[in-house]
Amino acid sequence: MQKVKLPSIPAGLTPEFLTLLLAESLLADGGQVTEVEASPMAEGAGMMAEIAKLRVTYEDAPANLPSSIVAKFASSNPTNREIALSYNVYEREARYYAEMDPRTEAVGPEIFFSQIDGENLLILMEDLSDYEVGSQVIGATLEQTEVAIDELAKLHGAFWGRVETLEWVPGIADSYHADTMLDLAVSGWDKMVDTYGDLLLEPTRGQKDAFLSAIPKLQHDRNSQPRTLCHGDFRMENLLYGTRPDQHPVVVIDWQGPLRCRGMFDVALFLCQSTKTEVRREHELVLLERYTQGLLRAGVNPLEPSDVWEDYRRTVLYNWVYTSVVTGSLDVTNEVTSAWMAKMVARQSAASEDLTVFELLP
Repeated sequence: MQKVKLPSIPAGLTPEFLTLLLAESLLADGGQVTEVEASPMAEGAGMMAEIAKLRVTYEDAPANLPSSIVAKFASSNPTNREIALSYNVYEREARYYAEMDPRTEAVGPEIFFSQIDGENLLILMEDLSDYEVGSQVIGATLEQTEVAIDELAKLHGAFWGRVETLEWVPGIADSYHADTMLDLAVSGWDKMVDTYGDLLLEPTRGQKDAFLSAIPKLQHDRNSQPRTLCHGDFRMENLLYGTRPDQHPVVVIDWQGPLRCRGMFDVALFLCQSTKTEVRREHELVLLERYTQGLLRAGVNPLEPSDVWEDYRRTVLYNWVYTSVVTGSLDVTNEVTSAWMAKMVARQSAASEDLTVFELLP
């Protein structure tokens, strides 16, 4: 399909326009959309995009077409939209679904249409609202963490050592992504402390200068081989958990931030920011072993256990970059967003103390 002028709000998805967009997917065998009713979804759960459910009525179309689909748009929040554009996240998500999703067994949503148009994004995908949306506020249970780790092993295993030609996917170092992360971490650290300082444990409080000055070295450390394709924002709100035996155990969504880096980035981000702290503390080593066994099943020869542990600790240290950028630069006035960010900071701080990661600062 030739590129079309995309709407920036759900109201622009008229029946006639939706018929055009679905002509090569749901309506490939004929038919048309006669009615569309849009309603917002997941307010405050995302950062750089907005989501609406479209209830769709068809005419002269196959009988098994879905009665609802999900539309994803670029954020209307000026602050978050500007940051999204600086990271090129809309192009990265559209290209992931078109080029990378077919190459991995990690489960994502079925995509019916995906396109970017300047600063606008539109993705039409299957409605998975009968799945359970992960909650970073509640935190992941052991079972939820296990299936999440399994998906990461599938994703990372598919691209392990095979990402050097993916020039459109930025590296965690030596890229526009790395430069922007450094700038926003430096500018965002004080806001993180001002907003969530009561959640920071003592080992974190006095590390500002040493940590910020070390970021370029930490980025290069996390950019070393072996590299793979990482999700980049692997947290609970981006996971949908199956609730029935006929559903996938988990579906991974929100592919706006794929990165080329060490796979432990995704693993540590989830274990130390989404998994309940008490679950992580009790099962940390077993979960890391589960990840390495998943890589073996994918045909990858992972690191030795002692090296995996150090890789994990080093990544937990680096992930303060992610934490300070998210909490210190994005708009946190939404109560839902602020609540999950608070949990993210508290868990990251607890993990940093447990693992004594600041001892690793150069």
